[in-house]
Amino acid sequence: MPKMKTKRAASKRLRVTGSGKIRRGSARLSHLMRGKSASRRRKLRKHDLVAPADEKRFKRLLPYDC
Repeated sequence: MPKMKTKRAASKRLRVTGSGKIRRGSARLSHLMRGKSASRRRKLRKHDLVAPADEKRFKRLLPYDC
C-alpha cells in the first residue's frame, strides 16, 4: 500500500498537541487592525484549539502527525 500524502496547506496551518488535539491560529488578524482594541489584538495572537466536531476532518488531512 502506498504512503498517504499529507495536505501541505493543512500542515503549515495546524499543529498537533501532545495529547492529540489540533491547534490553529486565530482569524481576523491580517488587516484592519486600527479598528480593533489592543486587548482584542493581544488575544487574537494566541493559538486556539480546533472544535471537537471538526477534529476528525482535520486529522484526516494530517495522517502522520496524529
